[in-house]
Amino acid sequence: MSDRSGIFAGDDPFEIARRWLAEATPLEPSDPNAMALSTVDADGMPNTRIVLLKAIEDSGFVFFTNYESAKGQEIAATGVASFVLHWKSLKRQVRARGRVEKVSADESDAYYVTRPLGSRVGAWASQQSRPLDSKAELVKAVAKAGVKHGANPDRPPFWGGFRIVPQQMEFWADGAFRLHDRFRWDIATSGSGWKIQRLNP
Repeated sequence: MSDRSGIFAGDDPFEIARRWLAEATPLEPSDPNAMALSTVDADGMPNTRIVLLKAIEDSGFVFFTNYESAKGQEIAATGVASFVLHWKSLKRQVRARGRVEKVSADESDAYYVTRPLGSRVGAWASQQSRPLDSKAELVKAVAKAGVKHGANPDRPPFWGGFRIVPQQMEFWADGAFRLHDRFRWDIATSGSGWKIQRLNP
């Protein structure tokens, strides 16, 4: 596609996403890797929340969470999700949707040990998404988990990573007079790579 140049150039959408994230990192005031993740519950109602993207791999986008949380259970039930990365500093966004798989236990372990101790203990203590009577109850649970699991806790079996493997991605950049540039990438069912299409703004 002759006009897909400049910031849109490249034959690998994951590399383009990595490049855009790298450009946003020094410019965004906080969490340039924050993404709005959407899942669907058993009634077909959508749920959207912000999570932190931790890796852009060669085939997908990785984040970590409690598998028993609302998003974890919804992903387990449907096997799909979508997300948006939006950088106001760059006036760009990346959208993607596709199937979701768990990352390996080794990959989850490797990330878990890099987290601050308080976050590792908190992963044990928080029954994420479930009702909580008071903040004091959570603080007590964290203290109890800290005593039980010590200064080097193992990763909880109910906590780990998910990989979103996109079937469709879109790269968007702001344009003058709202004539934005949009390119949609669709994975070919034949396995022959990506089909790329410019879209109206």
